[in-house]
Formats: sequence, structure tokens, C-alpha cells
Amino acid sequence: MEQKITEMYGSLVFGDKVMRDKLPKDIYKALRKTIDKGTHLELDVANAVAIAMKEWAVDNGATHYTHWFQPLTGFTAEKHDSFISPTSDGEIIMEFSGKALVKGEPDASSFPSGGIRATFEARGYTAWDPSSPAFIKDKTLYIPTAFCSYTGEALDKKTPLLRSMDALSREAVKLLKIIGNDEVESVITTVGPEQEYFLVDKDDYKKRRDLIFTGRTLFGAPAPKGQEMEDHYFGSLRPRVSAFMHELDEELWKVGIPAKTKHNEVAPCQHELAPVFDTTNVAVDHNQLTMELMKKIAEKHNFVCLLHEKPFAGINGSGKHNNWSLSTNTGVNLLDPGKTPAENIQFLLFLVAVIKAVDEHADMLRLSVASAGNDHRLGANEAPPAIISIFLGEELTAVLDSIENEKFFKKGENVQMGVGAQVIPHFTKDNTDRNRTSPFAFTGNKFEFRSLGSSASVATPNIVLNTAVADALSQFNKKLEGLSGKKLESAIHELIKSTITKHKRVLFDGNGYTDEWVKEAKKRGLYNLKSTPDVLPRLLDKSNKELFIKHGIYSETEIESRYEILLENYTKTIHIEACTLKDMMYHDFMSAVTKYMDDTAEHIVRKKTVSKEIPVTAEENMLKTIASKYESLAAAVLKLEEDIAKAEKISDELKKAKFYHDPVLSDMEEVRKYADYIEQYIPDSYLPYPTYSKILFYV
Repeated sequence: MEQKITEMYGSLVFGDKVMRDKLPKDIYKALRKTIDKGTHLELDVANAVAIAMKEWAVDNGATHYTHWFQPLTGFTAEKHDSFISPTSDGEIIMEFSGKALVKGEPDASSFPSGGIRATFEARGYTAWDPSSPAFIKDKTLYIPTAFCSYTGEALDKKTPLLRSMDALSREAVKLLKIIGNDEVESVITTVGPEQEYFLVDKDDYKKRRDLIFTGRTLFGAPAPKGQEMEDHYFGSLRPRVSAFMHELDEELWKVGIPAKTKHNEVAPCQHELAPVFDTTNVAVDHNQLTMELMKKIAEKHNFVCLLHEKPFAGINGSGKHNNWSLSTNTGVNLLDPGKTPAENIQFLLFLVAVIKAVDEHADMLRLSVASAGNDHRLGANEAPPAIISIFLGEELTAVLDSIENEKFFKKGENVQMGVGAQVIPHFTKDNTDRNRTSPFAFTGNKFEFRSLGSSASVATPNIVLNTAVADALSQFNKKLEGLSGKKLESAIHELIKSTITKHKRVLFDGNGYTDEWVKEAKKRGLYNLKSTPDVLPRLLDKSNKELFIKHGIYSETEIESRYEILLENYTKTIHIEACTLKDMMYHDFMSAVTKYMDDTAEHIVRKKTVSKEIPVTAEENMLKTIASKYESLAAAVLKLEEDIAKAEKISDELKKAKFYHDPVLSDMEEVRKYADYIEQYIPDSYLPYPTYSKILFYV
């Protein structure tokens, strides 16, 4: 089995080993230089790579190629072209040029552009990203690419991500050289995104239009059992689920995705997959591909994979944890505190730079995870609150406290843990606990940004994080440049100390779920941007615009386009949900309720006809209860219908988004309240859709 896995892993990836084998030495070196140092790729090199890539792909069964890109839909896009080229004698040859590898031309007007492109302005370009390996899927060679407009603006998530990685590397290298580390030529950010998801039976899924149209159930009474027994988390895998996970692992390994961990999550039917860390750009591509493969492979096992942040009320929703760190090209993790963090100046400088970045740009980090789906999770007792704060743990908090207050730091002894049973070996206790309520937690040698929604691309949070840290490092560099010797040492010490003092308000190790923390955060002056309409205007704030423009991440036009797209996505999402709920009430639920009430009324009449002495009080009381709630439900649905119509008449996108948030979302909750109450009384045989009990506990 070990031999099989090692042969399988990366077998469908045009990776370094394949490039070494297939490319002439000079071409390989030129391509590696482009990948490692970002140098320009000459066309003759591209032509040689294209020939080798095509031959390898065809040998592995590929008939087509596609430029695979990430438009501002949040999904991926692809247009397939075959390798065949007709010849004059009626035959064909398999052909693929450097030009076809480097550049493609999708229709840029058919993707969200936030006003950058008019409908009639169709031309756009995809450009090969050599730093993310090409791979084969479904007999097609997939070439990861950036996507830009005819006038050069980024219309995707990859381009700004690459820009942010360059900006961070540039400033980090500059700081390292100032403090005497001259060996480092580049600094990369690495990410390991943990992915949560639900698996539901495909037949059940097809019977619920809310799941089909919106990805979540818009109403549904809770099952008698939820997650309160805590028996699903890390529980044994059901055979059908295990078979899905096994095939998913193999397919991910083939395309070079280092899937490492899989397990049941807290909620019934919920699971998680975690990969090994990779360069951020590659990790983002891999996460997009992981979500695609999850959906595809689930169908083969008669499942549907739900990636919505809150598919079911009353149980945990799904997120993904963005494990982020910094590494040099020499292999050093800059966020590794080592054995003596209080004396590790390099570590402390980068640590306080991250603290400064998170404090100064907490609004942008909150915005980077904002969506209609994720609004249901943030602040609930299943996900970090909307207030962005940092958890460091006891030891690092003590280190920073000692620096701020000029006190000697005494490192605690390594504690050996014993559990009282002789057969169980002792092990070393970690220096600090973990905090699952923290949005941004230090976890040993990395930070875990835990606020991301499960369906979203991890590109945007990393764009913001990279840029914010690059900005902090840039400010450090300006203060330290030109200094040496004792002056430099003194300046570094003062910089670390003053940064801690100024930004310690963002540090919080307590319970982020409590009302007390909300009050305390307000006293500290921290943002509490609870909803997407609350946070989106922050993108147009002057200081935030300057941040991204200064470091070359976005132009002003690109910023404004993203603001428009995010607003439109929010209003369209709630509009679709509201219309779906209205239609399901009118066409499915309310007719089922009236049918049950009619049958119950007939039953009461029949009993009275047979004998006036047979009691019918219970049936009459139940019928009165249902009828009363039905009237309230009908009024709530009518109110929802009226408010949808009002929302669609609002021309200002921000006002429209706020109207959809309140009152339309409030209307939807009101409809759900009555529908869920009534559903408890209606037999399953009357309902045209599967209940929570059926969906969550019959897989």
C-alpha cells in the first residue's frame, strides 16, 4: 500500500520531478528561476515547456487543455480546447504552443467585473501562473492562470494574491537584512486550510428546493436529537462515508494535494478534511480543487456535499481554518518562537508585526470573511465572534508583558503529563492551551485565522493578511533603516516594546462567546461589525484604499469593483433565499398543512357521526393550534412577499443590502418560526420534503 500511495501521489501533476525528466536542462533551469524568483519567462522557454507538457498530458490520457482561473464569482472557471490540429491531408496532429500555454482569451464581460467591463466589452485574458503546477483532471490538462481585463485590471483572486505575496516577501527580506540576516532572498507565506463540509443523501437533497437553490435549509423543525450528546465528533466513520473519504483522498493525492487528516465533525453528517501546508498561492488553488472534487466524488456515492456555512439550523455550521505562517527560502519559519522566545529577536519582530497588522486592519480581516452565509455563523457558539482579536497563550503573553514592563522573563519548566495509568507513557505538556473562540489564534509556530466560511475562497483573507503584515513590516523598516550596532539594538527593543503597548488591546485569551467580551471589546475600541452590510463600506475607507494601493495590491478601480460585486452578491443571495422560501411556503408547505387540517377535520366529523360520546377534544385542540399558527404563517409569508418587492425597487446597492438584511431576513425568520412550529404536528407522510430527522440521521 505504501508503494501504491507514493506512486499515486502527484501522478497527474506536471511537477518538479516531471519537469526535470521532460525538459532540457537549460529550459528547466530557466523555468525554475521564474518559479522561484519571479523572473520573466521568455517565449522560447514557454514553447519548450508547452511541448513537454502536452506530450506528458497526452501520455496520461489528456485530450484537451484549459486555462483554469478564479473569477470574482468565488468559484473557478474553465474553457476546454482540444490538442488536435487538422492537417492538409485530412489527418490531425496533437499540437500545443507556448503562446497557447501562456495566454488565453475568455469572455471577460460574462464574469463579475463591478463595472470595469461593460456588457459589450468582451475581451479578457488569462495568463499562466508557473508557480502553481498544471495537473490532469477528467482527461484535460488544467493550467492555473490569472485573469485580467483588456485594460489590465485584475478580474480574479489569484492576481492580487500573488501581488500580496510579493509585497510581503519584499518587506520581510528588507527587515531580515536590516537585522543581519543576509542569506534570505525571499519569504513565502504558507497556508493549510482545514475544510468542513456536510454529506447528505442525494435523494433527500433532490426533494428540498431550498438546498438545491440556496445550499441551506430555509425552514425545518429540529430533530429530537441534534449534537447535544457529542457522539458524532471524532466518531467512527460510517462505511459509506468512509468509502467516500477514501476515494477523495486518492483523487486529491493524484493531483498533488497533500490531504492529511479526515474525521467526523461536531454536527451530525458533518466532516472535516485538513491538508499539509503549502505555499499560499498553491494552497488556494488546491482548496478550490478540493471543494470541486468533494462535490464530484460525493455524487458517485449518492451523496451531495454541502459547503454552505449554515445548512441546518440548531446545529453547528461549517467553516475553514486558515493556518498561516511565514518561511524563508532557507527553510526558517519566522513564526517559530524556538526554545527561548524572549531572546529570539527575529521571532519577536515578526510576531509584533502580525499583532500590529491585525489590530490596525481588523476591519479588513472581518470584511475578508464576510458573506451572507458566514453571517449566520460568526458570533454564534460554534464560530469565532465578529470581533477580531488575537489569542497568544500564556507563555507568549508573559513574554510580551515582560518586554513591555522591562521585567525579567522566566521560562516555565516543561511539565511531564501522566494520566495515572502505568501503561500510558508520559508526554510533555504544551506551554499553552488552545482557544476555540478566538478568531486569530497563535498555535505554536503559525496563526490560525478561524473566521473563514466553508464555501469561500481562501484567497481574499490571505490577500488582506499578507498586505496588512507587509504594511507593518514596511513601517518597521523605515524606523530601523540606516541604524547599526548598539543604536540598532536599542531601536529594535524600543520598537518591539512600543508596538506591544500600542496594540495590546487586540490581545484576548478569554471566552470570545460571552457578552462581557463584547462590552470589553467596545471599551478597547475594537470593531464589532456583525453583518456583511455593516462591514462592506469599510473597503472604501480612505485609509484602507491607501493600504492596498500603496503596496500595489489593488488599484482604486479594482477596489471599487470588488465593493460593488460583494454588495451585489449579498443582495442576490438573500433575494434568492427569500424567493425560494416564499415559493416553498405557497407551493409545498402551506398546501400540505391545509391537506392535513382538512383530513383532521374530516376525522373529527366522522368520529362525531359514529358516536357523540367518543371524545374529540384532543384533535380539536390540536387543529385549533395549527389553524392559529397557520394564519400567523400566512401573514408572515405575505409580509415577506411585500418586502421582497420593496427591496427590488431600491436602486442604491448599499441601501438595498441593508434592507435585505433587515427587514427581509427578519421576515424570513418569522416565516420559519411558524413553519417550524407547525411542522412538529404534521406527519411525515403529508410533507413533500424530508425533515431534519430524515436528512441528518438516515445516511
